[in-house]
Amino acid sequence: MYRTHTCGELRMENIGQQIQLSGWVQKTRNFGELLFLDLRDRYGVTQLVFNMEANDFLAERAKRLGREFVIQCEGKVVERSNKNPKMPTGDIEIIVNDFRILSESKTPPFTIENDTDGGEDLRMQYRYLDLRREEVQEKIKMRAKVSIETRKYLDGLGFLDIETPCLIKSTPEGARDFIVPSRISPGQFYALPQSPQTFKQLLMVSGFDKYYQIVRCFRDEDLRADRQPEFTQIDCEMSFVEQEDILNTFEGLIKHVFKTVKNIDLPSFPRMTYDEAMQKYGSDKPDIRFGMEFVEMNDIAKGKGFSVFDNAELVVGINAENAAEYTRKQLDELTDFVKRPQIGATGLIYLRYNTDGSLKSSVDKFFNEDDLKQWASKSNMKPGDLLLVLCGKTDKVRKQMNELRLEMGNRLDLRKKGEFKCLWVLDFPLLEYDEASNRWFAMHHPFTSPKKEDIQLLYTDPGKIRADAYDLAINGVEVGGGSIRIHDKTLQAKMFERLGFTDEEAQKQFGFLMNAFEFGAPPHGGLAFGFDRLCAVLGGVDSIRDYIAFPKNNSGRDVMLDSPSTVSDEQLKELNIKVTL
Repeated sequence: MYRTHTCGELRMENIGQQIQLSGWVQKTRNFGELLFLDLRDRYGVTQLVFNMEANDFLAERAKRLGREFVIQCEGKVVERSNKNPKMPTGDIEIIVNDFRILSESKTPPFTIENDTDGGEDLRMQYRYLDLRREEVQEKIKMRAKVSIETRKYLDGLGFLDIETPCLIKSTPEGARDFIVPSRISPGQFYALPQSPQTFKQLLMVSGFDKYYQIVRCFRDEDLRADRQPEFTQIDCEMSFVEQEDILNTFEGLIKHVFKTVKNIDLPSFPRMTYDEAMQKYGSDKPDIRFGMEFVEMNDIAKGKGFSVFDNAELVVGINAENAAEYTRKQLDELTDFVKRPQIGATGLIYLRYNTDGSLKSSVDKFFNEDDLKQWASKSNMKPGDLLLVLCGKTDKVRKQMNELRLEMGNRLDLRKKGEFKCLWVLDFPLLEYDEASNRWFAMHHPFTSPKKEDIQLLYTDPGKIRADAYDLAINGVEVGGGSIRIHDKTLQAKMFERLGFTDEEAQKQFGFLMNAFEFGAPPHGGLAFGFDRLCAVLGGVDSIRDYIAFPKNNSGRDVMLDSPSTVSDEQLKELNIKVTL
């Protein structure tokens, strides 16, 4: 056999046993008479000892072992004289009496250790080596644990794990599809699914009232730290439910995952409407680990002769507690921050509430002391606080202030790692208007149901219709979202009409779903969690790449495989595709 134990398994109770281990050579340390070698597998590291006096031939052979050689060894477990409390196996070591090389290794391009000397691009190119590092393996193991616990919870509630197709029909709504040419149907294409949305609704029509799937999805969109062209969802759907049933069910799932994976007991999740979230935080996924809620100041800031405020739709501030001692340099840095092109503010105004009780602002010549006292009072300032103010078009300035709030949360160390705050955001707008195309688009997707009391607004005031939709945010990250679906064919047809579809277009794109609704569709709704994103939040990191075994880079490339790549002319000819660049 190759091994009787793993490299993370042996303890004091194994002393005296003859064992066999297999793994990778992590490092060697030569002290003349003694050669120490750390042997690693995915379970841990064990120290091996080669004694020159006891077996000089064996020790000389061991000196030729390089990093990442794969070896199998036999030896006796003994107590270490110099214990290492940082290693789980640090109380013991193995006196080796024989070993053999299973596979030699070239010198790795970077050290296979947590504190590696390899940059991200290099580690992505050699991802199979990066995956040997304990830090990375722990992330992949945690991902597996989240998957197992998700399945346990949903299976316990009677959900069925049902696979849906990966080769589907392209639809015009949502992000761009990845399309797949069909050799046997020249000029026609499949699409890779952005989500199993229509299939899970069809499963509800089929009578499978509780469905889930941990499913791969594909979207051809611009990338960032929390996006990949292919990603994984925990996709769920339920029949004969209302919004409250879904929120309770999946709040339970998240609590179960946090408890079993992180041993964290989450309290009940607060709830907030979309309108309230935008007004208080300028975001539909606010980080509620800290306060710093927006203070709308139109009533006390406008009409004082300061044209910047007077011409703005909204004047809004945030109170950064205990930040009044910020230097001019720090305030200039914040001004530069909000003036960055991706944020787009034209400037930043501040008010200091000094510890001596005095007030000092950057616009003193326009506002007297009584005016500034009103600012301080409305913002609940106390001595030592700093008020930061932006103004402009309402939607735009709220987004700008959201960015500034998060930046101040980071600077003041208010966004604590290891602290988790969950929030349900409800009642999203159903539709959003696109000026360029002069039409309404579904904010989520065209199958989302309007709130019952808002259906009459579909043709009178569509911008005011609230969706029966909900998102879950954790620490300012949207980890999941869903809605109650339209199950009535007539209402679904009206929705397609409102979105600018002709009857022919709606039938061509979604006729299969409309036809299914004619055979008895139950009320249903569901939710999908971004599985990669949930794992990243649990691990306290921003990038989902850390929790994907073989991720793409920021350009959507797999630098290990050098993909995407060209294909042969013969393949293109078979597919009836002509490429022009």
